[in-house]
Amino acid sequence: MSLAIETTNLTRRFGTLTAVAGLNLSVRSGEIFGFLGPNGAGKTTTIRMLCGLLLPSEGTARVAGLDVRRDAEAIKRRVGYMSQRFSLYGDLTAEENLDFFAGVYRLSGPERRGRVSQTLERVGLADRRRELTEHLSGGLKQRLALGCALVHSPSILFLDEPTAGADPPSRQRIWDLLYEAAAEGRTILVTTHYVEEAERCQTIGFMHRGRFIGLGSPEQCKAEMGEAILEVDALPVMQAAAVARRLDGVTGVSIYGHTLRVFAKTTTHLRHHLQEALVAQGVAVKSIRAVAPTLEDVFMSLTRGAQDDNGRG
Repeated sequence: MSLAIETTNLTRRFGTLTAVAGLNLSVRSGEIFGFLGPNGAGKTTTIRMLCGLLLPSEGTARVAGLDVRRDAEAIKRRVGYMSQRFSLYGDLTAEENLDFFAGVYRLSGPERRGRVSQTLERVGLADRRRELTEHLSGGLKQRLALGCALVHSPSILFLDEPTAGADPPSRQRIWDLLYEAAAEGRTILVTTHYVEEAERCQTIGFMHRGRFIGLGSPEQCKAEMGEAILEVDALPVMQAAAVARRLDGVTGVSIYGHTLRVFAKTTTHLRHHLQEALVAQGVAVKSIRAVAPTLEDVFMSLTRGAQDDNGRG
């Protein structure tokens, strides 16, 4: 399968800050690729370089076969970009915003009018086409922003936190639209810090401080996680967490309600030692069992490992 996006040692510095460091990325045509990471991880900077909006400090990148340094203007016409910050005009109607962006992408005449009308139907705003954008809900604004990125039928979509500010039904509708776009052959690169949204992507790149710390399908990332997990149902939970953190071999502890997820390189003998330590400290233990990792567990494990590596460096 051909590559829609390819980077080699892609790097961007802002003064002494390295926002993206030596990123090597390959995204197949027609793939939904997700960047998962906290704010400040380098996701937005990467997208802006790939869209031709920001020049790399080092390295190379090709988007739709075009070089981001030499062909930035051509790239802008071939991709759709939905920025993290809402960038539409509140004093224009939904239809006027779409018409404006269609013009930016050099559509004109009957084709322009047809694309605007089709896109309004597609994102479910045909009956609100004459409503001022500032009066739309957060979810409808996000759907309109996605429509503006789609109106010129780009081959590649770059979406930076596309569901930010959207309610759950709107988030689902946005993802339905993304799947429809992918089914039409479009390549989609989406950033998110919602782990449950990353599960919807075919491939995930975990980003931390401008670098990939993990890469693969959701299933692959879970299968290759380098730690085992014990789920502990115990009360009081904060005391249980403190006890678990002190045990040899425990690499991390996460609290979810009244349960803990205890991470370790191996849990072969840990379950017994943990049970004894908790009971000795007066903690009531209902159950301790080995569980399969979730994608959030994978992210926590990878981030912890990256921080340890930075500390040793």
